[in-house]
Amino acid sequence: MKKKTILVLGAKSDIGLATAYHFAKFSYNIQLAARNINDLKMVSSDISIRYNVDTSLYEFDVIKKNLYEGFLNSLSITPDIVLNTIGFMGEQKNNEKNKDNASLVFQSNYEGPSLIFSEFANLFEERGYGTLIGVSSVAGERGRASNYIYGSAKAAYTVYLSGLRNRLAKKNVRVITILPGFVDTKMTAGMNLPQKLLAKPSEVARAIFLAYNGNKEVVYVKPIWRYIMFIVKIIPEKIFKYLNI
Repeated sequence: MKKKTILVLGAKSDIGLATAYHFAKFSYNIQLAARNINDLKMVSSDISIRYNVDTSLYEFDVIKKNLYEGFLNSLSITPDIVLNTIGFMGEQKNNEKNKDNASLVFQSNYEGPSLIFSEFANLFEERGYGTLIGVSSVAGERGRASNYIYGSAKAAYTVYLSGLRNRLAKKNVRVITILPGFVDTKMTAGMNLPQKLLAKPSEVARAIFLAYNGNKEVVYVKPIWRYIMFIVKIIPEKIFKYLNI
């Protein structure tokens, strides 16, 4: 049986790396895409040797939309699965005061990922199959003063994925939304986060794999987040606006 191929966008992220290893363990060929791919050469070799799968590296910057066509043409094969783990949070206070910082957050978390997924959506629709997996965030389920720039970008991405899923439902193309909650990654290093709600990148990778091989479309990595966000969303705005959460 021909091995399936997964393309990981943002392959240097902790979640991207963990997911690449997890899929390779189950004999999926791996395409790794990121900026400065020289940093991934050892990873690529390790995955290939350890799991006896094909691996390949591709230079990709989600901000540079003018290079998308070249990136798509550079792929050795069109993958069966595309996973987006690209994300940038920045510092909320800096994002509030500097429009360039805020713009980078919007482009990294919503605009870029949505535009590149649109390219693959068209390819998959024409081919007749494929799966798009987007890593969004529970931060997008309600705006909070502490991270509303990042949260609003993720909210837009979640809605985009929902709409794309609706569009492609009858085209044999799946769209899966992953909502990790707090994850122990470089992006959250130094934050005082509750350990019981904190997922490891390996947990996210396993959730992504199970979602793909199951029949799931929107996945909270830690199920408790579904209930937490339900409560957060039903708090009346007159009360919520005064809360420090």
